[in-house]
Amino acid sequence: MNWDDTRVFLSVARNGQILAAAQRLGLNHATVARRVSALEEALKAKLLERSTTGCTLTAEGERFFEYAEAMEAQMQEAQTTIGGTDVEVAGTVRIAAPDGFGVNFLAPRLRYLSQKYPELTLQLVPLHRSFSLSKREADIAINVGRPSHGRLVTRKLVDYSLQLYATEAYLTQHGMPLAPGDLKDHRLIGYVEDMILTSSLNYTGEITKDWRSTLEFASALAQTEAVRAGGGIGVLHAFIANQDPSLKPLLPDYRIERSYWLLTHESIRNLRRIKVVSDFIVAEVQEHRALF
Repeated sequence: MNWDDTRVFLSVARNGQILAAAQRLGLNHATVARRVSALEEALKAKLLERSTTGCTLTAEGERFFEYAEAMEAQMQEAQTTIGGTDVEVAGTVRIAAPDGFGVNFLAPRLRYLSQKYPELTLQLVPLHRSFSLSKREADIAINVGRPSHGRLVTRKLVDYSLQLYATEAYLTQHGMPLAPGDLKDHRLIGYVEDMILTSSLNYTGEITKDWRSTLEFASALAQTEAVRAGGGIGVLHAFIANQDPSLKPLLPDYRIERSYWLLTHESIRNLRRIKVVSDFIVAEVQEHRALF
């Protein structure tokens, strides 16, 4: 089995297209297709399903992908340890994150990493309910809470808090709630329950069992905008809401605590680009942890 063929296979699997892989590797389409075919012949297994829209991994391809990534990590480690040269930080790293953390905190800061490593492509995508690192839907995920299963490497990022907020204009018109029981007389803003990312975000019951939203959104940022517009009272991320002086925190004794965790699949934990991006996220959170 030829390592160059394996390297080409990894690029096709990550890009989802032979043409995209060819462009990234600086090869022509025919060469990439030939190398993938040679690898399949050497393994006596079909690794990719080819169609007019791109390539997807077969079951055998999924299994080999894990081995190939482990091989890639070992090659990079050998180059650094034995060869004494640092591995170029290049390629694509996809980060999946909840919208509050991803859009508000991480997105504005990724430019620093991109400027430092111009050959690195960074992708930030929403974390959805059925998300799976094992299916290679992302390389790194930011999760609310620590997963209890899966071949994952986990690092705790930070504890963060959520609290009830409303605008001064809304409170002037509708009054200030002094206890959770008062919320029944207010317009409440929350999640669409059957679209909540994880059960740990179904937190309104920790404030009052009688919570009933009149405005529901699938996005934490949409809830923030609805509260900012005077639509009612909502449970918002403090690190977002506290940046806006028009949002007033309510009922401080009913603050909710959660935690963000950084996850990677164990098969790619030692890839240079994964370590660089993971370490960057951890460092940024540590530097700005007072926000949370």
